[in-house]
Amino acid sequence: MTRVLFLSPGYPAEMPQFVRGLAEVGVEVLALGDQPEALLPALVRQRLAGYLRVRSLWQEEDVVAAARDWLGPRAVDRVECLWEPGMMLAARLREALGAPGLSRAQTLPFRNKERMKQVLDAAGVRTPRHAAARGEGEIRRAAERIGYPLILKPIAGAGSADTHRVEENGELDAAIAATRHVDEVSVEEFVDGEEYTFDAVSIDGQPAYFNVAWYRPRPLVARTTEWISPQVVALRAPDTGRLAPGVAMGRQVLAALGFQSGFTHMEWYLTAQGEAVFGEIGARPPGAHQVDQMNYACDIDVFRGWAEAVAFGRFGERVRRLYNVANVYKRAVGTGTIRRVVGLDEFCARHGRAVVWENVLPVGSPRRNWKQTLISDGFVVVRHPDLATTLAIADEFGTEVQLFAA
Repeated sequence: MTRVLFLSPGYPAEMPQFVRGLAEVGVEVLALGDQPEALLPALVRQRLAGYLRVRSLWQEEDVVAAARDWLGPRAVDRVECLWEPGMMLAARLREALGAPGLSRAQTLPFRNKERMKQVLDAAGVRTPRHAAARGEGEIRRAAERIGYPLILKPIAGAGSADTHRVEENGELDAAIAATRHVDEVSVEEFVDGEEYTFDAVSIDGQPAYFNVAWYRPRPLVARTTEWISPQVVALRAPDTGRLAPGVAMGRQVLAALGFQSGFTHMEWYLTAQGEAVFGEIGARPPGAHQVDQMNYACDIDVFRGWAEAVAFGRFGERVRRLYNVANVYKRAVGTGTIRRVVGLDEFCARHGRAVVWENVLPVGSPRRNWKQTLISDGFVVVRHPDLATTLAIADEFGTEVQLFAA
């Protein structure tokens, strides 16, 4: 039986579904993490053949030694981690246990945004002008070379946390002050355009399944403007027309970085002139229930498809692109506890089967910190074969449904 060692099976929130996928395709799943086993979701506990709790996932030498002792004579066929901070640990475990997959050297470009862009520059991929910088002096010199507007973000970050758009010297001062806790940052040209994803499950370097999603608005705007109800829209026709250059670039990026088998999440920009410009890529799936969104787009199980891809080199799910799907995330007005939800029942009644998942916080729940989680105070998932109809329903949720906290 194929045996997979899975890192951090209980966190982030989507990880239990990947464990489920592995178990359902006939894999023996061993896992390690820093949570007590009793606190793992039941979905995980029921499907594990063994679990090793470690004191800290960030003491890599200790984790490798503990894993070796625990496994004993048992060999593992794969080491899988789908959480960005654990990527280097997974690579180190592969090397120590003799498992296939990305090595530490191959993983580094997926974790270090400057190294990532250097590799892609050499491969002829259009990237923003960029420089790595440590400390105020290096940041200012890089900004002078690149010019305004620019983006300041962590070299090893995920998502848009600690990311700042800078238009002039005063904003640069503020961005430097806000990122003093970050060891190294990437200073990049700001690319004006719409932002999309290229998400792929690959087998031996070739995408067996891919998805293109559209951010409405761009994540940097959504992360800095509280009243917005951000949308991520999986597109039914992801490789035609104006999106085709982004899909072609996604395939080129995977080849240049030497990615093998598993999930990747790439972000890219489409300018008004039709130019596709690379943003960044992670060797992991997207978060915020965007894999669930892919399932709703095709009526498939991408969690199980990924499991088959990494364990057996096949993607058995039948991909039929049936729907455009919008995840729309909601933020309450006010602070404290949700006191009132307005318009939700009426919205769901109006749109019936187009609303495939409603997950809005109920009255009495504490507000979430919208700056730390895209999911914010809940979301809906809506779908329709027609893109304009999908967007209209998504926009209606954003304007007509309101949460109030006090």
